[in-house]
Amino acid sequence: MNNFKKIGLTALAGSLVATSVFAGELTATGAASMGVSNITGTGDNGTGKDFSMGNNLYLKGSGELDNGLTVSISFELDNGALSTATVPGPFDNHYVEVGSDALGTLRMSGHGGSSAQSAMDTTAAGDIWNQTLGITGPTAAAAGDDSLYYTLPELMSDLAITASMAPGNGANDTHSSFGVVYTGVEGLTLKYGTGDSGAKAAETESTTMMASYAIGSFTVSASNTEADKTGANNREVDAFQLAYTVTEDLSVTYGEETFETVGAATDEEIESFGVSYTTGGMTLSANTFEAKGAGNVAGAKTDRWALSAAFAF
Repeated sequence: MNNFKKIGLTALAGSLVATSVFAGELTATGAASMGVSNITGTGDNGTGKDFSMGNNLYLKGSGELDNGLTVSISFELDNGALSTATVPGPFDNHYVEVGSDALGTLRMSGHGGSSAQSAMDTTAAGDIWNQTLGITGPTAAAAGDDSLYYTLPELMSDLAITASMAPGNGANDTHSSFGVVYTGVEGLTLKYGTGDSGAKAAETESTTMMASYAIGSFTVSASNTEADKTGANNREVDAFQLAYTVTEDLSVTYGEETFETVGAATDEEIESFGVSYTTGGMTLSANTFEAKGAGNVAGAKTDRWALSAAFAF
């Protein structure tokens, strides 16, 4: 993305920590998209073609303090954001981050933060369930407003370790999670994350394992996420994806996800095929989706196709 505006900051430190004033930099980047899609079958809502758009602006600032710490802030401007006590619209996701090479990085997310486990629980197929197909996604470890996310300093080459904490309240205990990412073998990425969420009497322990390997123009990925909930049926999601890079601009993907619920006779299954082409700051995409057994109902079947154009600036 191209930065189109840079502003010198002289009072950022005073609003974050008690230290001397320092100079920093604020950048603004944007993303926009237009799309059309259509659903047929069990999940058909009868509205015909569905047109959609996205328009987001991101403001990010950073600078180095006299003591060597780096401080960063980020705000997302989103026209769809609702104004609440914790999200004063039009702001959406926002955070403050403090860190150094020796101490690691600590991020406090006022809104839109992730946990160490949820940061890696996107399935290997890319969460293709999340296409209004009538399927609920896997339960992730809690994050929430005013959550903390800590990235440890490098302990060994090619190993990243993270931890997070979501504050408790009257209904929930304080939840925590951690994650590990290893990239020490060329082309190979291994991920593991685990953490908890939910009310005190119905907590869910979520665990994600993922592996991907790239060789030549092909990348193969597989993942497994288990959600063990106290006093309820457990769910497990298995997924895989095969991606082929035709050229540096053109790529093709095929993915599958299977949701198994303890006690349910019917599994939820989704398949997806996609093609994307990138030129300059524009990406054109075409995707098809087929879902079977949504809601663990035998015979349920939904098809969806989608076309989109996304722009980064």
